[in-house]
Amino acid sequence: MNDATLAQVAARLRDAQAVFALTGSGISAESGLPTFRGVGGLWHNHRVEELASPEGFARDPALVWNWYNERAAVHRRAQPNAAHHALAQLEARVPHFTLATQNVDSLHRRAGSQHVLELHGSLREARCDRCAARRALADEGLPLDAIAHECGGRMRPDIVWFGESLPLDVWRAAELAAAHADLILVIGTSAIVYPAAALATQYNPRAFVAEINPEDTAISERVDATLRSPAAQALPALIERAFG
Repeated sequence: MNDATLAQVAARLRDAQAVFALTGSGISAESGLPTFRGVGGLWHNHRVEELASPEGFARDPALVWNWYNERAAVHRRAQPNAAHHALAQLEARVPHFTLATQNVDSLHRRAGSQHVLELHGSLREARCDRCAARRALADEGLPLDAIAHECGGRMRPDIVWFGESLPLDVWRAAELAAAHADLILVIGTSAIVYPAAALATQYNPRAFVAEINPEDTAISERVDATLRSPAAQALPALIERAFG
């Protein structure tokens, strides 16, 4: 991690009145969670898109729930890492702070972050695809005999699937926060999943954009600074440099 770049981003952070952070699966990989496409790879010989789409759910809801119950169990065993905790600490130091995440693992909330926009939903609940009734998921996930709902619909994960739109209220809140930020932190995301990736560079030309990722991404050439380091190392160091 380049010390001059760290100092540059820390100075921006120290002076910022509004910070917008966008996180992706890379931040949770440091807690031992595989990235989205790494969850079992071709799980039980099925492509991820088949398990995370309305069409896949319509074909075989039990198969889809077996996969999501497995994912939920992995999430429950994982613990927030130093990057999650650092963002929770940062929220308390900045006058206006918004965290938008593409992750569905709830690790930001478990770390103590309060103002979290879960762009792709979460695995804390199931909801009916017909009447929108909700049900909290127990530790074992959703029993397969509970998929059918009394209204005639089916309980599905409260997740945004391929081909679906993001929740409008969540998306508008993220757009607003990105547009008003002095500093945008893009953490652990490949920046190829839209529309979420657009929040990093397309809503606020005046913001200073810093990317935290050990690898180059689709937006690396368009940001103002890059910290080539895992988030669990870079974020605590950044906060220490900015606030002492």
